[in-house]
Amino acid sequence: MVNETNGKTFYRSNQLIERAQMGIISSILDTDLYKFTTSYAYSKLFPRAYGEFEFVDRNNGDYPEGFDLLLRHELEKMSALAMTGEEEAFVRRQMPYLPPIYIDFLKGFRFDPAEVNVRMEGRKLRIRASGLLYRVTLWETPILATVSELFFRVTGQHPDREYLEKAAIGKARRMKEKQITFSLFGMRRRFSLDVEDRVTELLKAHAGESLYGTSNVYMAFKHNLNISGTHPHEWVQFHGSIYGYKMANYMSMEDWINVFDGDLGTVLTDTYTTDVFLRNFSKKHAALFTSLRHDSGDPFVFTDKVIKRYEELRVNPTLKYLVFSDSLNVEKAIQIKEHCGDRIGATFGIGTNLTNDVGNSVKPMNIVMKLFRCKMTAKEPWQECVKLSDVEGKHTGSEREIALVKETLGL
Repeated sequence: MVNETNGKTFYRSNQLIERAQMGIISSILDTDLYKFTTSYAYSKLFPRAYGEFEFVDRNNGDYPEGFDLLLRHELEKMSALAMTGEEEAFVRRQMPYLPPIYIDFLKGFRFDPAEVNVRMEGRKLRIRASGLLYRVTLWETPILATVSELFFRVTGQHPDREYLEKAAIGKARRMKEKQITFSLFGMRRRFSLDVEDRVTELLKAHAGESLYGTSNVYMAFKHNLNISGTHPHEWVQFHGSIYGYKMANYMSMEDWINVFDGDLGTVLTDTYTTDVFLRNFSKKHAALFTSLRHDSGDPFVFTDKVIKRYEELRVNPTLKYLVFSDSLNVEKAIQIKEHCGDRIGATFGIGTNLTNDVGNSVKPMNIVMKLFRCKMTAKEPWQECVKLSDVEGKHTGSEREIALVKETLGL
């Protein structure tokens, strides 16, 4: 099949076409790496734990009438998805930190739309996914990608293909020129599967060794790229709810080490603010984890704070990396790398600016799915989960619980 727009020709494989006919999400692997790794961690340490994720539109946008019904239809299509033999072989080969027992689980896994409640309140979209954490966590990124693509489709918005090509190639070449090491972190708010697929192809062709990989497991499978990712806020949120907010960062790192034994050594710092994280960041953790991820707040202040903490712990920061992933574009990444200099390594996870930069007429969405409640077993009462971040605009949770966290942590 060939699509021709503005003189550009776009080819898509027969497999991609067949899967696209199934629905917006057309593969079990069309998700971010951290969904599989976190799902496995829950299954190993907390196999009876439950969680509830809720959809948040940070722009408080309006949705077309009937959008909930269209979204429900897409989610129901996902119940037919199953891992193929080729995909299984790829996962076993490229993701050695997932044991055979978990990959066998993924072979038999089917999405259950009954776990997800979708409704409209006026023009506002409400989504809640609830169930066993090792299962329900797998809904997050596919729901976000589906909402984004479906919204642009229903509202009649289209990518400027000529602009998309020039922008992606220009960014790829600029990062190659400046020796910026980056991964594509753009699934959750992509314009569409087709756009992410094309952007991935262009980055691979033009960025050279600057492109480390992609967080989207299906795109890594299709384009023969490294799979990259970190652990998520939800892991720390869960530990805060179960073990207490003062112990959340410490226990979440301990449990991640217990599960992955040194693999997947990047840690998020801003679930309850970076200042609190650095107080919990011991020499053991500084030695074992290879990198820290910045996802909110001033990246330059963050860099200086982290280097200072490494030096306090007598750990050489030049042997470590910082992963920056907060609302990045190419020029911002260049500035951050220059600030890091030779003091500490710097890599970048660039998302929406690559997978949803499709023309001036399209405004990307600012949507997330966050863990709002959890419990250790079905019989126990729900406990609230919150995220504080380094900027208030990214806080999630009830005002009462957020106030409790601030009081507990002295914020």
